[in-house]
Amino acid sequence: MTFVVTTPAFSGPMDLLLHLINSHELDILDIPLSPLVDEYIATVKERLPEVDVEELSGFLLVAAILLEMKSAQLLPGRREGDADEEFIGWEERDVLLARLLELRTYAALADSFVSLFDAASRRVSRVAGLNEGFTVEAPDLLAGVAPSQIAAAYLRAVADKPTPSVTLHHVTVDAVTVADTVRSLVEWLPARGRLTFRELTAALTERIEIIVHFLAVLELCKTGHVSLGQGSTFGELEIEWVPDGDVLSLEMVDVYEG
Repeated sequence: MTFVVTTPAFSGPMDLLLHLINSHELDILDIPLSPLVDEYIATVKERLPEVDVEELSGFLLVAAILLEMKSAQLLPGRREGDADEEFIGWEERDVLLARLLELRTYAALADSFVSLFDAASRRVSRVAGLNEGFTVEAPDLLAGVAPSQIAAAYLRAVADKPTPSVTLHHVTVDAVTVADTVRSLVEWLPARGRLTFRELTAALTERIEIIVHFLAVLELCKTGHVSLGQGSTFGELEIEWVPDGDVLSLEMVDVYEG
């Protein structure tokens, strides 16, 4: 359906309106665009179930061109020369672009055929068939298989599958906490003076206990109750009790541990 517009300066198809403006037979400033859009929307609402998408897109294209042309006229700072020269021949440019794309497609297709012909020229077809009397026999898949083996395979297939279970032998249960270890170290570290971490954990056998003691020593160092030193790189970690340390809050240790 060709959309017919009615304005004080023009009445007719919208495509013709764009053509007249491009050919400078009408001034874009004399054409109000808002009533045209309102009239088109009202028309679309009346024919909504049968509106064609191409028809809608065509109107949007023409409306966008008119809007840009009118904006260019109204905005200040327009360059000298023909105000609408970039829109003249826009249909011809679209046709030329489509033809260039089509030619590029044909050129690419021709290159593909040349490559296929070149590859085919290096192939030699097989002209001889199978010799007379030559037969192809399928191999015996059960050759060398005893009936007892088949029976054993069947029993394995129909046997009840064991229920999968998850073992927990690798899970370590924390038998000692950082807070308990801190309490223990606070009780007997002041009487030991200086000692190494290796000496501190010499009687421990579980890895988790050594880790907990290390975290407890770090907690005491953070609160200023012990000082840590290491004479050399990868050397022994020396621990020494600091008598004048801050008051230790074991509640904070519990929070840290959690």
